Amino acid sequence: MNPNSPPAPIALDKLTRLKDLFAMLNAGRHVNRLAEPVLWAELEREAAQYERVFGALGYELRIDGRGYAWFQTAEASGTVSKATRQLALLFMLIFEQQADAGQHLGRFVEWRIDRPLLAALLDKNRALLDAEGLAELDALQQLLDTAVRYGFADAANGAWRLLPAVFRYLDRFEELAGNADLAGESIALAAPQGEAP
Repeated sequence: MNPNSPPAPIALDKLTRLKDLFAMLNAGRHVNRLAEPVLWAELEREAAQYERVFGALGYELRIDGRGYAWFQTAEASGTVSKATRQLALLFMLIFEQQADAGQHLGRFVEWRIDRPLLAALLDKNRALLDAEGLAELDALQQLLDTAVRYGFADAANGAWRLLPAVFRYLDRFEELAGNADLAGESIALAAPQGEAP
């Protein structure tokens, strides 16, 4: 192919779920393999075409092979930032609680998040949750409902299940933990021999 030739036209007739995918992604939601299998299959099958059409519209489509996709945005509104911060805290505490219970973190899509788990999480972390205005069980449930709206969780039968999009948070937690470990090692190496930092 000649580098100066125009790209092949986008085959819009092949993008049968374009309207549904755009509406979902443009609303700030994630498309998840587990929650939207039909949309996910379409997106996976025509990924290059969807990336081109959304790119032409000024959106950056990100697709993670672990089963979720989203529009990457550079800026977030104050409301989104608060929700993001609160979701990060909640997910971090859920991961910590489940790790303490011996659950494998990479299998979080199998966990059942219910009222008893939230109550235990609240009892253990009340001061931290209170600082974010989340020191009531109802507030945690409302936050999980927000997670549902953004495609991070699914709700059924009085419980929630985390969806693959939560890997975005888990990746960030692991990155931050790795940076903290490196900082701790640097401090230990910089300390004079025989002294603890």
